Amino acid sequence: MTVKEKIEMLISKKQYDFEDLVVLVEVLRSEDGCPWDREQDHHSIRKDLIEETYEVIEAIDTDDPVLLREELGDLLLQVIFHAEIETEQNSFDIHDVANDVCTKLIHRHPHVFGEVQADTSAQVLANWEVIKSAEKERITVTDKLRAIPPMFPALMRAQKVGKKASCFDFSDAEEVLKKIEEELSELRKAMNADDRENMQEELGDLLLSVTSLARHLHIDSEEALVRATDKFIDRFDEIEQAVLAQGKVISEISTEELNRIWDQNKHKKTQKK
Repeated sequence: MTVKEKIEMLISKKQYDFEDLVVLVEVLRSEDGCPWDREQDHHSIRKDLIEETYEVIEAIDTDDPVLLREELGDLLLQVIFHAEIETEQNSFDIHDVANDVCTKLIHRHPHVFGEVQADTSAQVLANWEVIKSAEKERITVTDKLRAIPPMFPALMRAQKVGKKASCFDFSDAEEVLKKIEEELSELRKAMNADDRENMQEELGDLLLSVTSLARHLHIDSEEALVRATDKFIDRFDEIEQAVLAQGKVISEISTEELNRIWDQNKHKKTQKK
């Protein structure tokens, strides 16, 4: 089918499916397609893949099925776009991608497609990890630690590293708290010495210890920080509204006054609870 025929076919349709989306991306990347789409490569649209993923997460977190449907489509477009770039290089296409993931899922679910017994989620995850390690030839624990992508959000990566290195771990949350106090003390020493390089190192150690505490408390550190940031924004908004009600601008108010308003609002919320 020529590009012109593909265009005519797409225009004539009233309902589209997965294969139509694949063809549409082929058209956009063709010489008769879109100049912008044609110029892109894996690296130039890398950030788009990340952004679309986070927009899917936003739709999930807000329980918005209409938005989720739209954002899943945008994310699917990114997957097909990356596959199309490789198709043009005669490397692989989107159907190879689908084949590979189906093969992997069947292999990693022997309790469904084979004779392995796994009656609980914990057993399923344990089997998955064993099979995955064998596939990737990850023999040592260090192999597994280095396999965690360094481009993951730092808190997420730190928590995953701690989980996989559980053979060398704190006994409980109280022990982690002691380590946090120790790291905080070392950070203070670095600050007093005005040693910026050591400050960065000790701050990193402190953050790593905090992710260990989150893991022992069965709390996702990334989600906890997201919620804390959202809470800060909401409270900041309340402070700013209070300042605006006085006919003032927040940047012109002293820190002491802002802290007083902050404490008042925090006290009010505590009383409501």
